[in-house]
Amino acid sequence: MRSEQAMSDISILGIESSCDETAAAVVRNGREVLSNVISSQIAIHTEYGGVVPEIASRKHLEKIDEVIKTALTEADCTFHDIDAIAVTYGPGLVGALLVGVAEAKALAWALNKPLVGVHHIEGHVSANYIENKDLEPPFACLIVSGGHTHLVVVKDYGEFEIVGRSRDDAAGEAFDKVARAVGLGYPGGPKIDQAAKSGDPKAIRFPRGEVAGSPYDFSFSGIKSAVLNYINSAHMKEEPINVPDLCASFQESVTDSLVSRSIRLCQERGFTKLAIAGGVASNSHIRARMEEECLKNHIRFYRPSPILCTDNAAMIGTAGYYEFIKGKRDGLDLNAKPNLKLGER
Repeated sequence: MRSEQAMSDISILGIESSCDETAAAVVRNGREVLSNVISSQIAIHTEYGGVVPEIASRKHLEKIDEVIKTALTEADCTFHDIDAIAVTYGPGLVGALLVGVAEAKALAWALNKPLVGVHHIEGHVSANYIENKDLEPPFACLIVSGGHTHLVVVKDYGEFEIVGRSRDDAAGEAFDKVARAVGLGYPGGPKIDQAAKSGDPKAIRFPRGEVAGSPYDFSFSGIKSAVLNYINSAHMKEEPINVPDLCASFQESVTDSLVSRSIRLCQERGFTKLAIAGGVASNSHIRARMEEECLKNHIRFYRPSPILCTDNAAMIGTAGYYEFIKGKRDGLDLNAKPNLKLGER
């Protein structure tokens, strides 16, 4: 329970249901996570080789009350101690988003608490604030997830300048498609990361996607196609495929694209702080290479722990806190926006 000394503290209940994790968390003052509960559906969707939206929505309905109750219990608080409710309202799967949004609106109405809608990608960026108490804007940030690849300048809390983005596939999408093609299955990112550990990243030279006239933009479709062509050619020639070498070489190609543009942005704009965010930011090779290059270039590198890179509600509570103290409030007409772009409201 809140003590008399902590009456000025602000506690946010965060709710996340944009894809296949049902999550709730209690975050105090934007940086202190009192609880972070995640109910994952990976085992269910693995049977289908990817997320099935209808199943995801139904599982959210089954789990959301339970994860909220557990989050409050682990935080040793009640609804009375919560100052506002923050919820992901986009982007994501529309049915999945609607479950979280409806739950948050019902709680806000029943408890007479402020409601704050949070952009899912802004949540990923905000995950960096949880474990890095010294990190404050402005800084450069690379956002890499299953559906998004952005290189941005975080000008202030919740205020972004998009410098580069993928022109086709997101990095995480490419990981999933390549993993499926070599028979590793779903989820692709962690499985390629693991397989690549015993492979040679220089065994196969795959292209590094460049976008003419846009030095900060990404392109992963060509890299993905080159890998698929390599696999098809090997099958036609009845040649064996060294899966660890292929995964390591593919991962190296993607990593080169991500790291080179991020470092270039810091060099050209004079940033001494670089953060990484999103599910793909948990990739061990990308993290290691980014840290190595930042060290060489005297750039401070920030990254959340892997559990905070994947979808979670602590990041939503953190982003919601900074929106809340700026005065943002949403009404009960808040709706899910599955195609919400970064910077939109």
